[in-house]
This record gives sequence, structure tokens and C-alpha cells, in this order.
Amino acid sequence: MSESLRDQLLKAGLVKKPVPENKPQGRSGRPSGPQQRPPGKGGGKGGPHGGNARSGAPHGQAQKGGGKSQEEIDLAKAYALRQRAENEERQRIEREAAERARLKKERRQKLGTLFAGKALNAVDADVARHFPHGSKIRRVYVTADQLPRLNAGELAVVQHNGRYLLVEREIALAAQAIDEESLVLLCDPNAPAEDDVPADLVW
Repeated sequence: MSESLRDQLLKAGLVKKPVPENKPQGRSGRPSGPQQRPPGKGGGKGGPHGGNARSGAPHGQAQKGGGKSQEEIDLAKAYALRQRAENEERQRIEREAAERARLKKERRQKLGTLFAGKALNAVDADVARHFPHGSKIRRVYVTADQLPRLNAGELAVVQHNGRYLLVEREIALAAQAIDEESLVLLCDPNAPAEDDVPADLVW
């Protein structure tokens, strides 16, 4: 058989035969040398950080700064109860105010219906009839014929939407049943005069 080109070159000394590398091996056929143990296993003084590998931290450190004291818990509960009580009180006041406003609006509407077309205020009235209302002295203008009827209790003065209206006695009493504050003046002719001042005095 013909020799290969590689064999011919080897015989001629033109190339060198490669020498195989021999690596030392242990008994089991594995490379010799110090064996590496998995971290955290085996003997020794413990894990990579020393000490007990399970704890990971000194005893008691997990609770340091964590949780609240009983005093803090009690204060938080007291604060929450106070906030809830204040909220309930505020809501109660708001409900009562809304209910008062609703009732006031309802009374005003009823009075408006009652007084519709019943006011006796005359355009040509030129007699001023004074009367106390609240903390001030007010007046309503009546005619000469209406003044004695007003002083006799046949007519009365009521207030509606900031105006003083002259109405019949029956209308005034019906208005008083709806809203006591609506009745401003209803004279009683049998009542004694206050400070000896007659009720029919024009001033």
C-alpha cells in the first residue's frame, strides 16, 4: 500500500510526531487536586459567614424595630374612636340643618299659598302704625279705616318674605299655626295698656 503523505513526511524528518499529553488522574479517573465542597454542606465551622447558618442574624434581631407597643396601639384605637365620634356628630348636625332648611322652605311655601290674594295693604295708606318686632320698632302703613280695626284685633300684621302684610284675623291665626314667627302683631282690645300707652296711639 502506498504510504500517506503524512507518513512520508515523517520518514523524511520534515515534520515531528506529536507527543500526547498525559494529565495526572486520581483513583476514580477524575483530575487530581483539592475537591470543592458545596457551600453550606459538610463540616467545618459553619456556613460562609460562620456561626449558625440557619439563623442568618443574631437572636432577637428580627423583632428589633418591628411591631408597636401596647401604648401605641391603645392611642391609635382611642384616636380612631374619637374620629368616628366626631364624624358622626358632624353628620348629625348636617342632617338636622338640612331638615330645618327643608321644613322652613315648606312653611314658606304654605304661607305663600295662604297669603295669596289675602293681603290688605292699600297703595294709598298713609297712617304709620308702629309696633315692636324683635329688638327694633317697625311700622306698617294703614288707612284711617284700617287703623281702628287693627287696634281692635280684627286685622293683624304678619311677615312673609321680608314684608309686613295686613291680613284678616283668621288668616293671621292660620299663619301662626304654620309658623309662630310669622305673626307679628295681633292686638287684644281687652288687654291692659302697657306703660299707660293706648294701643290706638299713632306715633
